[in-house]
Amino acid sequence: MAFLADSLSRVKTSATIAITQMARDLRSQGKDVISLSVGEPDFDTPENIKEAAIAAIRRGETKYPPVSGIQPLREAIAAKFKRENNLDYKPSQTIVGTGGKQVLFNAFMATINPGDEVIVPAPYWVSYPEMIAIFGGVPVIAMTRIENNFKLTAAELERAITPKTKWVLFNSPSNPSGAAYSRAELKALTDVLMRHPHVWVMTDDMYEHLVFGDFVYTTPAEVEPGLFERTLTVNGVSKAYAMTGWRIGYAAGPDKLIKAMDLVQGQQTSGASTIAQWAAVEALNGPQDFIPMARKAFEERRDLVVSMLNQANGLACPKPEGAFYVYPSCAALIGKKAPSGKLIETDEDFVMELLASEGVATVHGSAFGLGPNLRISYATSNDKLEEACRRIQRFCAAIA
Repeated sequence: MAFLADSLSRVKTSATIAITQMARDLRSQGKDVISLSVGEPDFDTPENIKEAAIAAIRRGETKYPPVSGIQPLREAIAAKFKRENNLDYKPSQTIVGTGGKQVLFNAFMATINPGDEVIVPAPYWVSYPEMIAIFGGVPVIAMTRIENNFKLTAAELERAITPKTKWVLFNSPSNPSGAAYSRAELKALTDVLMRHPHVWVMTDDMYEHLVFGDFVYTTPAEVEPGLFERTLTVNGVSKAYAMTGWRIGYAAGPDKLIKAMDLVQGQQTSGASTIAQWAAVEALNGPQDFIPMARKAFEERRDLVVSMLNQANGLACPKPEGAFYVYPSCAALIGKKAPSGKLIETDEDFVMELLASEGVATVHGSAFGLGPNLRISYATSNDKLEEACRRIQRFCAAIA
């Protein structure tokens, strides 16, 4: 009898974590490596948020919290959804998790039976299909195209829906492509979903505040109120407030789903860190001036990276609407030889040769379900981005 669970055979290691660790290992060996593989703002957490955490410690807010979150944070989450998304949730319809990843995981754990299908547009965050598979669900990958800026169309969504579909998972702005859906684009998709009342909507809005230019952010339940009772709206403080290590994600949805997720979490981790929760209260309720500052910096970095990558031999880089990623195609370089003499047969070959040759860590697009591409995170300084892009240009120029 096998010792390990059969479900683990359905799960792959996270490519983003693996490549980030490779970059760390090379650095520890004294190699000059610029890592563009990790999705983490390089800014420090704002001072008012850090001070709120320190104050919470001094007040003795160090005991076990309620499973679904402390009441002030659940109230702040409900207020945020009303203020920013025009969504009316009661605090009891919210839940706090140890990062957005746990919120998504618990929602799937609470709802997926073996054979249930979940529609996942590709390219997708690497964890989505693995979470679905571990519970016996079937990830149904809906392919997008670079010509549509990696956005799912209504026709593609319609084709993917079957009687077994339980969820469709949206992520806008997207990790890994940075693509964000306009209100009109979302409305076309929600019109499809209104014709299929058995399909629920899980929307990962983690990059909500990182949209550029005159783009106006919207979320599915806001665009189509008819979906409100079958939508789980997921968000968190990690990206908008540079709080990745605080591990606070949250969601809001119908009572029966939130209660089911509370049941799961109660037997799993119980409540998230009280200190981090109090910091999140300040993030949501306190001054919001950090967000436009970070947004402006990320927009400048996006423009820099898109411009330099499109000057690299064989790369084609769309200009995304949000997040802090670009997703250039390296299709023109497949089948050619790297400077080392190795044949580049896949986007993973491209990424590994780039790391070995120039010390730039990126993630191959096939890990996100759509290639030949690579994901580049521009959540680092302009100087590092310029140097990294010069190295990428040099590497691409040497491919023959």
